Amino acid sequence: MTKAELHEKAKMLPLLPGVYIIRDKRDEIIYIGKAKRLRTRVSQYFREGVPHDAKVTQMIEHAFNFDVIVCQSEFEALVLEASQIKAHTPKYNILLKDDKGYSYVKITKEEYPRISAALQKEEDGAEYIGPFTSSFAVRQMVETAQDAFLLPRCNRRFPQEIGKGRPCLNAHIGKCMALCSGKISKETYNEAVQGAIRLIRYGKKDIVKTLEQRMEEAAERLDFEQAALLRDQIAAIKKVSAGQKVVVDESTQMDVIAFAGAGQNSCAAILRYRTGRLTDKRELLFRGTADLDALREEFLPRYYLDGEEIPKVIAVDVLPESHEALTQLLEKTRGTKVQLYVPQRGDTAKLVSMAYTNAVERLARESGRTDRSQRLLDEAAAVLGLPEPPAVIESYDISNWGEGTSVCGMVVFENGRPKKSGYRRFKMRTVAGTDDFASMAEALSRRAAEYEKGTAGQFSVLPSVILLDGGKGQVRAGKGALAGTALAAVPLFGMVKDDHHRTRAIVTADGGEIAISMHRNIFTFISSIQDEVHRFSIAYQRQNQKKKAYASSLTAIPGVGPATAKALLAHFKSVGAVREAGVDELTNARGVGQKAAQTIYDYFHPQTED
Repeated sequence: MTKAELHEKAKMLPLLPGVYIIRDKRDEIIYIGKAKRLRTRVSQYFREGVPHDAKVTQMIEHAFNFDVIVCQSEFEALVLEASQIKAHTPKYNILLKDDKGYSYVKITKEEYPRISAALQKEEDGAEYIGPFTSSFAVRQMVETAQDAFLLPRCNRRFPQEIGKGRPCLNAHIGKCMALCSGKISKETYNEAVQGAIRLIRYGKKDIVKTLEQRMEEAAERLDFEQAALLRDQIAAIKKVSAGQKVVVDESTQMDVIAFAGAGQNSCAAILRYRTGRLTDKRELLFRGTADLDALREEFLPRYYLDGEEIPKVIAVDVLPESHEALTQLLEKTRGTKVQLYVPQRGDTAKLVSMAYTNAVERLARESGRTDRSQRLLDEAAAVLGLPEPPAVIESYDISNWGEGTSVCGMVVFENGRPKKSGYRRFKMRTVAGTDDFASMAEALSRRAAEYEKGTAGQFSVLPSVILLDGGKGQVRAGKGALAGTALAAVPLFGMVKDDHHRTRAIVTADGGEIAISMHRNIFTFISSIQDEVHRFSIAYQRQNQKKKAYASSLTAIPGVGPATAKALLAHFKSVGAVREAGVDELTNARGVGQKAAQTIYDYFHPQTED
């Protein structure tokens, strides 16, 4: 249907509350919304001359038809909208996902361990505590533990630099034990690290009591340096605890939310207060969304009905239009009364202002990054001969272990930055042996097929350019695989390295080369893409090898074949968990009966004769 036809259809809708479902030409749901008056809301989308932000404009361009579900009340429409969005995750509804992902506390495995915040787990032998959904909370935990136990946070290497150079400023102001001075034993340092880990894991509940006892013992054996260090740690913990000021009443559970917009981008900032203290901060960015009223209307129910904890109090900068129905729904979900309001004065009003400032600052930082990224993409378009800057770049790399199996990693750079939610992996299905060219062809064929059949997520996005890790052979294979598909017109290039494994040039679809060493920014950018796709594909290959190793250790059990081993790993996630499982737990794995479960249990728990 044309836009005019959709407008005529919308004019026939009732002035009643309900949910509207907009579909594209493939009959896929691309947007779901609710309305107090269906006719008024839906007509606005298709009426000529009505201004919309970039995201809504794009949605309207793809709209081909719509359905509506009339409801008895605005509350009923809100409930239905939330359930439908969760079920279908339409493309043009807002995504409530920030760019932080999960965070961890990392403890290195070395002679003098270090504690730090990490955004992802690496296969580096370190111990990781987590995952935590809040990087803010993780940073606070690490900083508190470092302050409390006077741990170093400098870049000095230990034990290599112990006794070399003078202690830094942190040692002079009492924030570091000065391990570099050579006066702190390894045992004392490691005890402090273990204390910091206990503080992170369990809080300060029993830490001070334990440290005071150890201080007294050190004093009794005349180890005054150790006693002084423990005294300083106790004082630091008490100081850190005192420094965590209560800013609202200790019994208050409250979220403070404010929205800000700049150009075609908007941001929601959420400050979470529990037991009177700020425990988390989140900033969610929405690109192409400039209508703050519409964003509030959609954001608040989505945020709290998608698994977030609903507090007793939610202070906002502006109430959404359907705030009464939303309050009713929040109370029903939480099971107790919820106060959703705009504070007019006092401390809470100042907190809302602080949330707004955080949203504005995030947009300012984003604007700076966007400007730099845009200049970089403009330069990339000029160097590669593209008609416009590449908004979405996909890159592919083949990895194999030499024993006949290959995998392919696909990474995505959107607006010049990695989009990790778009990363995908392919395990070869048709290629025998380690044929990189055939493997690349299979991966790209499957990518094109996913796009053509309308698979949701990243596969539904048409890339601006495709970069392959490799030279003329990979480009030739990729070009042949995409010929005749919906991705045939996407510009395709190869990335070749020199003898030192550094990106040397770009290979064009016709086999020519574009030197990029003279273009410093592009050289760095392309190198980062090549390094990222290589890292991602290697990590996938190692993961597969590890699974195979785990599976082979299980197939050593009498009666356990590859299928049963795979089912056990899928259910328990690790061989260690299988080892710890009881007979009844083992029978919960698919295909494992009582007899097989007993055999597996006996294998890991052999009976010894007296």
